[in-house]
Amino acid sequence: MHVFIAGANGQIGQLLLRAMADSDHEARALIRHPEQGPDLQQLGATETVLGDLEHDCSEAMKGCDAVIFAAGSGPHTGPDKTIDVDHNGAVQLIDTARAMGIKHFIMVSSMGAGAPESGPEKLRSYLRAKHGADEHLKRSGLTYTIVRPGRLTNDEGTGKVAVSEKLEGVGKIPRADVASVLLAVLDSATTANRVFEVVSGPTPVGESLAQL
Repeated sequence: MHVFIAGANGQIGQLLLRAMADSDHEARALIRHPEQGPDLQQLGATETVLGDLEHDCSEAMKGCDAVIFAAGSGPHTGPDKTIDVDHNGAVQLIDTARAMGIKHFIMVSSMGAGAPESGPEKLRSYLRAKHGADEHLKRSGLTYTIVRPGRLTNDEGTGKVAVSEKLEGVGKIPRADVASVLLAVLDSATTANRVFEVVSGPTPVGESLAQL
């Protein structure tokens, strides 16, 4: 499968490229600057394409079967940038994917995005942006998977998670394990048109997704 990755230069994106290098899938990494290309290809990108989420990416997406949206401004940027990337950038990419007949759109969202007004005040702009993008994807007509990880860490991945449409509390998860989940979703028969939360847990990734 040819997979278009938005946010390939981010922390989860780079870990995803490493994981995809050993898979049967081919990763096309979206980059904003040409100098980013060689490093991402060394990590595992089959190819890199220049583009900007705030502009038309249709040329960069040609020939792809799936999209993974792993881009994000992060919860600590200003509200304007959060809206530009996490909402508007995602919405534009969703609309482009639909127009191009892309089969599957996988969104990296966040725990709390289902009810942003219930989240901590300092995170609400971020959660609202994620919520809006998630809802747009669900209405788009695309086959979708929305992955909502808990608090992200840079700990070494374990390959084991807990997955549910709604988990109790707010756990944490290494970014490497989020990348493993994204890769597994590409081959999963149980995650189509599903929204689920994921944190560290006792069950191997593939087994966890199979139980959804």
